[in-house]
Amino acid sequence: MFGSPVDFSFKELNTIPDILSDVPNPGALRLKRDSERKFLSRTLRLNNNLISDLSGLTDTISALFAEPNRLAWLDLSFNEIEHIDPVLTQLKELRLLYLHGNRICKLSEVDKLAVLPSLHTITLHGNPIVTEPDYRAHLIATLPHVKMIDFSAVTKQERELTSVWHKSRNPRKSMSQSKVD
Repeated sequence: MFGSPVDFSFKELNTIPDILSDVPNPGALRLKRDSERKFLSRTLRLNNNLISDLSGLTDTISALFAEPNRLAWLDLSFNEIEHIDPVLTQLKELRLLYLHGNRICKLSEVDKLAVLPSLHTITLHGNPIVTEPDYRAHLIATLPHVKMIDFSAVTKQERELTSVWHKSRNPRKSMSQSKVD
């Protein structure tokens, strides 16, 4: 089974590969490792560092985790991230993504995450993006599997209202879909 989170928070790390020359913070439970000394975990915490881009993420998690493709929870909150790196789209089993307290400015950045089929929780509060009109509606329309945004549940009513909002903003798309039906 998978063990405790691998926690590199509050380490003043500037880049993702910096993790490889550091040791994770001790947790309440001992971190489990396989015979190759790779972590048996599905959670990586990199919050409260100085990371501005995700260069080297794939190689780093491959070096750290026994099953890097099974990473389910990634905490990148309180860093210096301005753009959502497409490398995140390779994490097909990612379920929780914390990006709050960064510097993401454009709603279009979130669109990159639409290809993640298992993503059900995302946080972006504390980024300039939250001041964009229709911020939450855009996230709900773009990320159809999401159940929680900024620690707040997406309700059935909110999803229905967002569907109407999205169709009104994309009339050509909704008209072409009705022709197909």
